[in-house]
Amino acid sequence: MNKHVKIAIIGGGPAGLAAAVECYEQGEKDIVIIERDDRLGGILQQCIHNGFGLHMFKEELTGPEYAQRYIDKVEEYGIKTLTNTMVLDVDDNKTIYAINPDLGLVHISADAILLCTGCRERTRHNLMIPGTRPAGVYTAGMVQRLTNLEGYMPGKNVVILGSGDIGLIMARRLLFEGANIISVYELMPYSTGLQRNIHQCLEDFDIPLKFEHTVTNIRGRDRLEGITVAQVDKNRKVIKGSEKHIECDTLLLSVGLIPENEIASLAGVELSKITNGPIVDGSRQTNIPGVFAAGNTLHVHDLVDYVSEEGAIAARGAIDYINNNSKDASLSINIVPGNGIRYIVPNTITLASACDLFFRPSGVYKDGKLELKAGDEVIYSKKFIKLTPGEMERIKLTNELIEKANGLDLMIQCV
Repeated sequence: MNKHVKIAIIGGGPAGLAAAVECYEQGEKDIVIIERDDRLGGILQQCIHNGFGLHMFKEELTGPEYAQRYIDKVEEYGIKTLTNTMVLDVDDNKTIYAINPDLGLVHISADAILLCTGCRERTRHNLMIPGTRPAGVYTAGMVQRLTNLEGYMPGKNVVILGSGDIGLIMARRLLFEGANIISVYELMPYSTGLQRNIHQCLEDFDIPLKFEHTVTNIRGRDRLEGITVAQVDKNRKVIKGSEKHIECDTLLLSVGLIPENEIASLAGVELSKITNGPIVDGSRQTNIPGVFAAGNTLHVHDLVDYVSEEGAIAARGAIDYINNNSKDASLSINIVPGNGIRYIVPNTITLASACDLFFRPSGVYKDGKLELKAGDEVIYSKKFIKLTPGEMERIKLTNELIEKANGLDLMIQCV
C-alpha cells in the first residue's frame, strides 16, 4: 500500500485522537491515524477507574469513557485509521514504513507527522534488582491490563515498589479483588504520584507507604516466594543492617515511565537527556521541520486532559506548518530550568507566541515562590504552598510577558 496524506498521526491514544479531532475541526481533513493495537484509545482502555475528563469535559469519566468521546468524533468525522499497524521507520522525506497483517508493507508519505506514541514502564531490567527470575514480578501497567482487560488475578500477597500513580491505583484495585497488599515502598523521600491517589488509594484503605526503601533481592524458583527490602540513605544507598525479608507471591513495579521514542530517534529527532522525549518549540515541533510530538511521548503527564490539550497544540502547529504559517524559528528564545526545576516543556518559544509552560520541580518545596526571569530581571512570580515532583506545574506565558523578556532567554526557578 502506498498513500500520501497531509497529516499522519502515529499513535491512536489520547494525544493522537485529540490531534486528529483538532486537525479536522480546524479544516484539515486529509488525516490518517496509525495505531499498532487492534483498537483506538491507547492505555485508557485498561484504566477503568474514574477521575478522567474533569478539565476537558467538566465531568468525571473512566478511561474507556474518556477515550470513547474522541473515538466517537473520529468515527463521526470519517477520519481514516489504520489499526494493527506497526511503524518500522520514518525517513528524511517524512515517509512512514509500517506493516499490517492485511495490507502487508505500508508506505505513507505525509506533509507533517505527529508523534503520539506514548510511553512505556521501567522494568526490573532497568532497576537491576538482583535475585532469581520467578513468575510473579510484574510492572504495574501489566497487572492493570491482566486484571481489567484479561480477567486474571496476578497474585494474593502483593508488595508494590514505587509510588507512581499506576501502582497506587492498582493497590486499591487488587485490594477490591481480594488481594492482601502488604506495603508500598518508595525509594525517594516523597511520593512520585498524585497526592489525591495517595489519599484515595492508600490512606483510605490503611495500606502502608514507606519512603526511602527499595527492594534488594528477589527469591523464588518457579514462583516468587519473597523479597528483601532495605532502607536507603540520603544518597539512595542501602543502609547495611536495615534489610528485611518479606514473604509474598507478587511484586508490582511502579517505578516510572519512559517516553516511547524509538520512532522519533529513527526520524532524527533530538531528544532531551532529562525527559527522554523530543526537544520541541511552542507548537510542539521538533528539530525536524514538519515533525511534531505530543503527549507522553514528549514528557510524562499526570492527567490525560493535559495530554489531549497538548495533542491539539501539536495539531494546530502541524496545520500552520503545511499552510506555511509557521513562526520564524530564528525569532525564538530558549526556556531553561533554574534552581529547583527539573525540566520545562516547551524548550523554546517563538516571539509573540503565547503558550503555557509545563514543568516539574526537582524535589519537594514548601512555602516559596516561583519566578520567571529574563536575564537578571524577574518578570513574573507567584507564591506556592507546596511543589512536588509527582505533580506537574504550569505557568501561562502571555504575549505581555514575552514582550518584557525583550528577546532574552527565560528561566523558571524556585526561591
